[in-house]
Amino acid sequence: MKRVLAIILGGGAGTRLYPLTKMRAKPAVPLAGKYRLIDIPVSNCINSEIYQIYVLTQFNSASLNRHLSRSYTFTGFNDGFVEVLAAQQTPENTNWFQGTADAVRQYLSLFEECNVDEFLILSGDHLYRMDYSKFVQRHQETNADITISVVPMDERRASDFGLMKIDSAGRVIDFSEKPKGDALTEMRVDTSALGLTPEDARQNPYIASMGIYVFKKEILIKVLKESLERTDFGKEVIPDAATKHNVQAYLFNGYWEDIGTIESFYDANMALTQQPLPPFSFYDEKAPIYTRPRYLPPTKLLDCNIKESLIAEGCILKECSINHSVVGVRTRIESGCLIEDTMIMGADYYQPLAERQSGTMIYSAADVPLGIGKDTIIRRAIIDKNARIGCNVRIVNKDNVQEAERENLGFFIRSGIVVVLKGASIPDEMVI
Repeated sequence: MKRVLAIILGGGAGTRLYPLTKMRAKPAVPLAGKYRLIDIPVSNCINSEIYQIYVLTQFNSASLNRHLSRSYTFTGFNDGFVEVLAAQQTPENTNWFQGTADAVRQYLSLFEECNVDEFLILSGDHLYRMDYSKFVQRHQETNADITISVVPMDERRASDFGLMKIDSAGRVIDFSEKPKGDALTEMRVDTSALGLTPEDARQNPYIASMGIYVFKKEILIKVLKESLERTDFGKEVIPDAATKHNVQAYLFNGYWEDIGTIESFYDANMALTQQPLPPFSFYDEKAPIYTRPRYLPPTKLLDCNIKESLIAEGCILKECSINHSVVGVRTRIESGCLIEDTMIMGADYYQPLAERQSGTMIYSAADVPLGIGKDTIIRRAIIDKNARIGCNVRIVNKDNVQEAERENLGFFIRSGIVVVLKGASIPDEMVI
């Protein structure tokens, strides 16, 4: 894998994940209490012995850059690196990235100089574990110009993805982007050709692109230079290339979740608490997920009732009940709290003990201590980092509102999920 370069696409403004992307790039959104989304593809690369990694981004990239520089430092005995390439103006191009392909095209002069044979194009907002070396090996064995990683898909979700047809040799012969109705029916294929059992093939009669590709170096350079008006890999570049080049499909039949919306992000985090086995596990010694080492103290639990939850390090939890939730680093929860079906992202720092007198007075929104105050109830919510939630607060979406924007009050509601903004202060006895 020394001759493979990984390019991770950091995504656009992340409007569907707003307000989690209000102050950070999409790949920098916290995951599972202690990780960030970008840790998934970077860790998959490292576990696949791919050590040359670029991350392309253009929105709110400061926290992403800081996280990568603190998390991934290779020794001087190899040529490994993880670097952010942000959108920039050049004499040839003064525009922002216009799409996935355009982002790579704008740095093509850099990639042309790389001494590699293949480019691995990845997305920065998916949750999955994959050995890319097998992906690249299949690409080489079939002498493909481009190989697309695909997942079998059932009819209920198929119209949300780019679908394709393949021939008996696995070559891609047709594309359709998010088809509906008759157009969807026409994209049905016999997925047993990819190695699925007859029963699985009947349940999943569609082939969906994961947005993950392997290109021969010369082919990537060629298709990007000859079609300057095509800005997106999945919608334009690859469908056009399939008519001229050998484009192969590679089956990935493991857990994969596209974390593109607040609801999918919330569901993916809640799924991590499932028993007896979650669909994705961070407890794999052979393929660990890496992140920034924080050197935090162990979590302190004082007479708590905790069920089916993930609790990150460095937390202080007092006489509270936590059920089916994810609690991030440095979280402080005071006595009498009930937390259910909630993701708490934690905090970036500890508040001095002298400032922690939670529950002894009534606080305004301006001076609520960091963490969650006494006797607060939170259900089906996402609490972003450094939030300050007062005492006897109710975050329960009592009116079952599906969509709302209350930025002045410190929260949004997306798909019925209350999202408390990063750094927001919710005063005592407020009801959401």
